Amino acid sequence: MPQFAYRARDAQGGLVEGVLDCPDRAVAIRQIELQHCVPIRIEVLGTEPKVVSQAGALPEAPTKNLKIPHGQLLIFTEQLAHLLQAGMTLDEALSILKKRLKQPRVQQMTHTLHQGLIDGRSFSQALSGMPRIFQPLYVNLVAAGEASGALPQILLRLVKHLMQAKDLRDRVQQALIYPAFLALAGAVLVTIFITFMVPQLTGFMAQTGGALPLPTRILLQVHHAITGYWWAGILAVIGAVVGFRAFVRAEEGRIAWDRFRLLIPGYGGVIRHRYYAQFSRTLGTLMENGVPLLRSLDLVTEIAGNRFLEVKLGEVRKAVIDGATLSAALQEQKMFPDLFTDMMSVGEQTGHFAETTQAIADVYERELDRSVGIISQLIPPVVIVVIAVLVGLVVFSILSAVFEMTHSLQVRPH
Repeated sequence: MPQFAYRARDAQGGLVEGVLDCPDRAVAIRQIELQHCVPIRIEVLGTEPKVVSQAGALPEAPTKNLKIPHGQLLIFTEQLAHLLQAGMTLDEALSILKKRLKQPRVQQMTHTLHQGLIDGRSFSQALSGMPRIFQPLYVNLVAAGEASGALPQILLRLVKHLMQAKDLRDRVQQALIYPAFLALAGAVLVTIFITFMVPQLTGFMAQTGGALPLPTRILLQVHHAITGYWWAGILAVIGAVVGFRAFVRAEEGRIAWDRFRLLIPGYGGVIRHRYYAQFSRTLGTLMENGVPLLRSLDLVTEIAGNRFLEVKLGEVRKAVIDGATLSAALQEQKMFPDLFTDMMSVGEQTGHFAETTQAIADVYERELDRSVGIISQLIPPVVIVVIAVLVGLVVFSILSAVFEMTHSLQVRPH
């Protein structure tokens, strides 16, 4: 029976090397995965070790600021997941992708990731070296896959997440095309009125001796503010941006802002439903693959992307350590709806916790789709109403001045 020398990463991210007696290479990979390790390289003993050729290799270049299009990241993740599912190691899969993906930046990214594995880093550590490409959610989910031995499944979950994010952006962009056109046309119209028509109208009324009505005087003050103090508006915007960044950079400010985001009507609902689905799906995947509950809570806390939720999950973890069930600890913090915690409690009592968390994820993914659909349908009419009100106020102010001028000419004695 042939022997296979392997190198893999264990659940703690440590490097593991050994030799297995297996009938073929696929069985060797399966045995490594059953140990909750991610195989990096497997070679048959008795053959010449593979030498990584540097001929034609991409030149080393700084990759910290490297960025690729969202679609290319989606393709890379999906193809890597399929190659790993087909029984390849990370080393082999990245070597193939480096040759298959022709886009120069993607090739540079893949080459850097492959080199990171050769240098002894874990895959998630290599990903974290390119923060403009791989967001913390991506890196931490890969780390969870490495810890659970379910990296292909996690990558496919990432593919679904990336596709949902792209679909959400596309739907919002499509919903905003018509309102954006109306907004542009309305802004041009209002600018013309305020910049050209209002001064001419007020000058003519000054010559005729007519008094300007209140709406027209307000519009005239807006004209003076825009033309005379535009620089103050720019400084105010810059000051607001700088002040906001300083506020969210502080720990208390970041927690307050992230909590406020969850309470914004519409937008907050989308964030909450996405996190409910993400939390339960990731937790179920980790538990199914043998990751302990406390370690799973650490990983789902790291991918929260919301400081307020991270603090709450820290309290949940302390309660679990003290002996509380996860559903009771979550209910105590009031960060999840009653339906969520009730379903999780049933899973804990029946012994089907992992399966129940996957069912919870299905429920809130459907809620997320419904919320996004409602918001995308509401955006166009809301924008149209706002533009119509603004344009209507400007037109009313101008027409009020015209009517006042006409009335003063009619009643003036000849």
